[in-house]
Amino acid sequence: MKPALRPLHYDDGQRPFLVIWEATQACPLACRHCRAEARPDRDPRELDTDEATELMRQIAAFGRPAPLFVITGGDPFQRPDLYTLVRRGTELGLPVSVSPSGTPTLTREALARLHEAGCRAISLSVDAATEAAHDGFRGVAGVFGWTARAWRDARELGLKVQVNTTVTRHTVEHLPAIAAMVRDQGALLWSVFLLVPTGRGRDLEALDAAQAEDVLHVLYDLGETIAVKTTEAHHFKRVCLQRQVLEARGVDPAEAFGLGPLYHELREKMMRLGLIQGRERPRRPPLTVSAGRGFVFISHVGDVYPTGFLPMTAGNVRERSLVDIYRGDPLFVGLRDVDRLVGRCGRCEFRSVCGGSRARAYAVTGDVYAEEPACAYQPGSFPYQDDLRALLG
Repeated sequence: MKPALRPLHYDDGQRPFLVIWEATQACPLACRHCRAEARPDRDPRELDTDEATELMRQIAAFGRPAPLFVITGGDPFQRPDLYTLVRRGTELGLPVSVSPSGTPTLTREALARLHEAGCRAISLSVDAATEAAHDGFRGVAGVFGWTARAWRDARELGLKVQVNTTVTRHTVEHLPAIAAMVRDQGALLWSVFLLVPTGRGRDLEALDAAQAEDVLHVLYDLGETIAVKTTEAHHFKRVCLQRQVLEARGVDPAEAFGLGPLYHELREKMMRLGLIQGRERPRRPPLTVSAGRGFVFISHVGDVYPTGFLPMTAGNVRERSLVDIYRGDPLFVGLRDVDRLVGRCGRCEFRSVCGGSRARAYAVTGDVYAEEPACAYQPGSFPYQDDLRALLG
């Protein structure tokens, strides 16, 4: 049986799996959920080209395997040195990806230059399956078309594409149609982000815990058709472990968990679209990576965070090495200690592999170690604990 989770094969306290750098907060869009509360103009305090190169040297200093390095924003194309940065990162041995905004700057020529500079992949945001709904969410007309064109061009040029989708109460109905787009147009991975109420996202309605549970279970169902991951929904790892046990026992998950109407509605739509119809591909087990635990985020001015959705800084790369911050700062060390979790997360048998979204816990309660607000699970209630212990080792 294939493992339900993918652990890192090195100490996540010594080396991150993924480093994301917010190269700029400048962006011509006005996305309703924007973590960065992006603005039209670049901040003069941004890391300049040489400082950004030094940051990449620090990332390379973590050793091998080199962390995955993603240049995001704002819109990275607002920086005229983007191609230089991609080339320098590649020369330093970093696997470099770029997360651009869907704007007119995202041309085939620009994507070709990224590829030539060494960029391995791009990620594109698709938050709704119709032009009107997506453009409304992004705040600018035309974004859906620009994104669709870039998706096609990138694949033709040989760039891998990850599709990112933000889920709110008002966009969740689009998930089946977006999944069909991912299947039909091709993508390396579909990343589904459960909204964290920070930045502009504070004004949007997030899913409640029961709805989140329904979505995570239907994403599990979908995992044999397309490659799916979640962002700020770490309890998807719990769902994967539970579902593997139930499958081995032949137990219906909808009945076992009392899944709600949203699960049945989304699953029915996905079945009608031919998205859930037996094993078509090996399931992609989620990685055991979370805030400060295999993951680190650097802002446009060099501040270091466990994740971009958690506004707690651990220092600045202009003053202190990223390696030292990641390995030794009390915030990062604390987040890697599951014994500091409280509430249901502190009592949960899945805490060592899940730990909940620390960003959402902080946004909702003000306590970074509080229980995950979007998780409905009651610790100890899963009926097959012996099977679970065998999986967890």
